[in-house]
Amino acid sequence: MFNPSLKIVFLMLVGYILGGCAPVKEAGRTIGHTTRDVTKEIGHGARDVTREIGHGTRDVVRGIGEGTRDAAKAVSEETKKAVKPTNDPSEY
Repeated sequence: MFNPSLKIVFLMLVGYILGGCAPVKEAGRTIGHTTRDVTKEIGHGARDVTREIGHGTRDVVRGIGEGTRDAAKAVSEETKKAVKPTNDPSEY
């Protein structure tokens, strides 16, 4: 069915095809790993920025809360001092 020269050509063609797969596979691996690494760096950067924003917001809210608490405490102390009755003896 196949003559010997046709078999040799067919085997050479198969060899070239198989030999060409390795560079394509290596290129795909390089692209995939690079994409993975870049995506990981972007994700970690976004995570770090979000964490810093959250911590900054938390610290500001705590500062406002402490300032409000201190102001309310000062007002209540002043109110207690002004409203507190004296210890005068009663006639009754």
